[in-house]
Amino acid sequence: MTPDVSVVVPTFRRPALVVEAVKSALTQADDGVRVEVRVLDDSPEGSAREPVLALGDARVSYVKRDVPTGGNPATVRNEGWPLATGRYLHFLDDDDRVAPGAYRALMEALDTHPDRGVAFGRVAPFGDDAEVLAQQTAYFENAARRARVAQRLGSRRWMVANMLFRPTVLVNSACLIRRELLPRVGGYDTRLPLVEDVDFYLRAIRRAGAVFLDRVVLEYRTGAPSLMHDERDASKAVSAYRLIHERYRREWGAVEHTALRLATRTVLRWL
Repeated sequence: MTPDVSVVVPTFRRPALVVEAVKSALTQADDGVRVEVRVLDDSPEGSAREPVLALGDARVSYVKRDVPTGGNPATVRNEGWPLATGRYLHFLDDDDRVAPGAYRALMEALDTHPDRGVAFGRVAPFGDDAEVLAQQTAYFENAARRARVAQRLGSRRWMVANMLFRPTVLVNSACLIRRELLPRVGGYDTRLPLVEDVDFYLRAIRRAGAVFLDRVVLEYRTGAPSLMHDERDASKAVSAYRLIHERYRREWGAVEHTALRLATRTVLRWL
């Protein structure tokens, strides 16, 4: 039977963690969700082959990529989604875990709102570093609050404004997207070394809207300090956002871009 959800999992030298991620997706079948999982291994030695194949599950396919990207998950995801056969797509990072019941809830949200292209929900971070965990927990609580406000305002532009001019309200693994939307969006931008997921879902939400679920859909692994603690990554993020803003102005107009920026500094600032 045709899967409900196709899960695309790029992985690089995380054999134990990727198995955790895959298992979390497969257990969504407990709620009657038909799932297929495609693991794309970006390591030259195929580090995930044995543990993934050891699962012995026909719903899981493993591909070792011929030419490693050297750290560009956008390229790997773009190779994975054309192979998908499910109604919905989930791009799952190899160190995250799908929360119990998440796929059923996200699917029902999109089925209830056929005019929306993306569904996402709250993120629950976990990890051993208490300081980092506290920072990430506060961040995602704030993100959920702003997502709730944007949803109440009822305009996809409000959600987009949060992603353009404020810290993003979502992460890659927290989203479900309609498969037919992918060709319209054009996949992930492989030029972006960071925040490629923000760019991808920003473009998808601007075109097709989103619905936010006020429930945990993702268990997000923490550990490394914030990107902004690394000056090199901070510089890459600034460059990436520059490209994101340039494309938004080009596709949707400088007037809309300016209006959203002003709204963020005034109305959204107090919400």
